[in-house]
Amino acid sequence: MNPRTPVYGLLAEFETPEQILEATRRARKEGYREVDAFTPYPVEGLATELGMRRTRIPPLALLTALVGTAVGFGIQYWTMKVDYPFDSGGRPPNSWPAFLPIAFEVMVLVAALSTLLGMLFLNGLPQPYHPLFRVGRFVEANSFRFFLCIEATDPRFDREATAGFLAGLAPAQVIEVPN
Repeated sequence: MNPRTPVYGLLAEFETPEQILEATRRARKEGYREVDAFTPYPVEGLATELGMRRTRIPPLALLTALVGTAVGFGIQYWTMKVDYPFDSGGRPPNSWPAFLPIAFEVMVLVAALSTLLGMLFLNGLPQPYHPLFRVGRFVEANSFRFFLCIEATDPRFDREATAGFLAGLAPAQVIEVPN
């Protein structure tokens, strides 16, 4: 967001998911890249049209699950072999079958926590304020309206030209979002 720009962007309001999908497709084809869509429910194909890449959460969850397993197993091994060796019933100090339940539980715990924190971090949450919150009609994105926002940081953004382009998409209205 450029502090010298008096507007955050332009917001177009649509009534159907087909309209928002077509508007997003046309905006990307026109060359706009700083585009975001807000819908009350997931619209099939919208993420692809917005150019969103795949999430990095699954590799993060796998990596931290492996680390959690190693930590859970390692703590038990260290405790039984190094810190407090105790011969119980002639078992070896590295009784890995007995270590599996705890290692599994630590794996699930670490993977779940890292997935939650990773999701929050990668989504930029929590975000208590956003310029779109100033637009009164934007609250309807939670219930039954579809919004397409072209941000002022887009290289192709020109207030009049972009407003004309959005008006050509036949929205219910085009709203200027103050910065």
